[in-house]
Formats: sequence, structure tokens, C-alpha cells
Amino acid sequence: MSFGEEFSFVFGRYGIYILIAAVIAYLIGSINTSIITTRIVAHKDIRTMGSGNAGFTNVLRTVGKGPAIVTFIGDFLKGVVSILIAYLILIGFNDEKMNLVRQYAFYISGLACVLGHMYPIFYGFKGGKGVVTTASVMLMTDWRTLVAALVVFAIMFATTKVISKCALVNASVYPITTFCFRYFLDYMPNPSNSLVFVFFATFITLIIAIMVIYRHKDNIKRIINGTEKKITAKK
Repeated sequence: MSFGEEFSFVFGRYGIYILIAAVIAYLIGSINTSIITTRIVAHKDIRTMGSGNAGFTNVLRTVGKGPAIVTFIGDFLKGVVSILIAYLILIGFNDEKMNLVRQYAFYISGLACVLGHMYPIFYGFKGGKGVVTTASVMLMTDWRTLVAALVVFAIMFATTKVISKCALVNASVYPITTFCFRYFLDYMPNPSNSLVFVFFATFITLIIAIMVIYRHKDNIKRIINGTEKKITAKK
């Protein structure tokens, strides 16, 4: 199918279901584990503590390892649950191209979930930076990109011990690994697969990468100034 034909098929026939999945994913993403956990444990708003970021690293530094682990699990599960819901919404259809439709829905739901985490409607649109949630989206849309990200993270963390640098590098390579895996390992061996989808998946991951990098703008300033802290945990 051509670009227009494929988009017409996917979004013309199943657009309403994909939209419903995306809205649910955004709402799930808006449930901020770090804010909830910190209020329960420390009776404070994590956004008024440490760096002010509502995410795993700030919880680790200001509240402790236990709450940080809970935050990590919650943030990771958001992406998993969001994409599973997208799958369940489309599970009743038996179109021969349904697998392709689901792939489109998964990436859109993943983007919506990360957006919800960063700009949660339940917390005044002030959320986290989306690193852990993005990792779960990687797992659910193309596990190979998560493996690549973990390798890059391990190398960067071993040499720098600075989480923000690891996150920025991982975000930068995310659309690159998505294109490489989808094009060279999926499309090239089997040209009957959708080239349109390859570019769509790359575009969505590029948007996620830009969002993650933008949310790290303060970290980038500190990295340039040489004041960015290495990872530490509050005892």
C-alpha cells in the first residue's frame, strides 16, 4: 500500500479505537508514582524536593531506595499496561492487516503514555522526564531497542555515573535504533512489510526522544557548567 492508502486504512477504519487507546494511555501516564509514593512516605510533594523532578532519580536522592524502587516499577508498568490495553481494544478484529494496525496503535499509545507522565492532567501538567516510562514503551513496541538502550546505559553509567547523561544519550539513539531494526532487520529481508510503518515508528520515537531531551534541559545546562551530580541515594 502507498502512504495514503496505508494511513487511510489504519486511521480511517480503526482511528477511533486507536484514539480511545491513546486517551487511556495518556490518563494512565498521568498517574505519577513518584508523587503518590513521596506523599505517602514523606508527606511531601516530590516536586518541591531536590531537583524538583517527579521521577525515579529525584526520589532516590531525596526519599530513599525503597520509594525509588516503587517509583521505578510504577513508571515502568504504565507503558506496559497502556500498550496492553491498546492490544485488548483491537483484539476482536480479524482483518488480515490487523497486526500492522496494532503496531501503529502501540506506538501512538506509547507516545501518549510518555506525554501523560511528563505533563500529567492530574497534577497540573507538572510531571517527570519520562526515562523509565520510555524504557517500557521500548519493551512493548520493539524489545530490541530496549536491549540496545540497556547496553548504551551500562557503558555510559560505568564511565560517568551520571544518570542524566545516560538518559540523554539513550534518547538520542532511540529513533536511530528503531529505524535500523525496523528497516534492516524487518523490512529489508521481507519487503512485503510496510516501509511506511518503518518511517512512522521512527517518527514517533523521534518525537519521544525530543520530549525526553527537552525535559532534561536543566540537566543539560548543569552538564555544560560541570555541576551535574553523580547518582547517590538517600539512606
